[in-house]
Amino acid sequence: MIADASGDWKRWHEHREETVAAPYGPLALVGSHWIEDHPDGRLPGVPGSWTADEDGVVLTATAADGLAVDGEPFAGQIRLAADPEPQARVTSGERRLVVLAREGVWGVRDYDPAAGTRRAFRGIDATPYDPHWSVPGRFTPYAEDPRTVRVGTADGVERALVLAGELGFTLAGRELTLQVAEQADGRLWAVFADTTSGVTSFRFRFLYSAAPAADGSTTVDLNRAQLPQCAFADHFICPFPPPGNTLDLAVEAGERSLA
Repeated sequence: MIADASGDWKRWHEHREETVAAPYGPLALVGSHWIEDHPDGRLPGVPGSWTADEDGVVLTATAADGLAVDGEPFAGQIRLAADPEPQARVTSGERRLVVLAREGVWGVRDYDPAAGTRRAFRGIDATPYDPHWSVPGRFTPYAEDPRTVRVGTADGVERALVLAGELGFTLAGRELTLQVAEQADGRLWAVFADTTSGVTSFRFRFLYSAAPAADGSTTVDLNRAQLPQCAFADHFICPFPPPGNTLDLAVEAGERSLA
């Protein structure tokens, strides 16, 4: 069983590195621009004119801007909704210009496969699999509706983080809990830190656990603690750990830093 788990972890780690280094993976993000910060409609290094209202983003471009929409050369004006990142309707050569919205604020992310961060990538430093870091967990949803807390994010702005409940587990004889969000597919997501954070590992990490069974049971596998997207590019707005999600122990497991 341990050999199987170790092999699964190695495949997971290899897939993570492939995903991160993909042409439009996190390493390819070269810019995130909030339209409200550019009232003239001109985003740094991005062709065309971009404006926004509560209903979406309006792109105005000429043929000289060299943009394409849905794969066809574009000139004129078009209204755009949020894209399923990293897919994008608007492209500039090989670059993808992804429309996104956060708390009613519209922006554009610029993915460039030629980004220097992709070329410089040498892998992710991760601790080899250790079965002691994979333990049973139990999810307890909040009695009321999911809780919304305000947390700092990587770009210095506080934003909402919706938490669905607590994930409890026992590690090294200690009862621990993490506040978790619930993903659309049912998986649980924790943003956490520990005593290695900012020392021998990135300042915080993400942990995903399988959708819990009807009785709340799942597995907490810290071997699969992973770097947040902002570890790969400064232009992501990853949330920081919410109150209570800084563990008072050293999690010597999972992804630690860029190689």
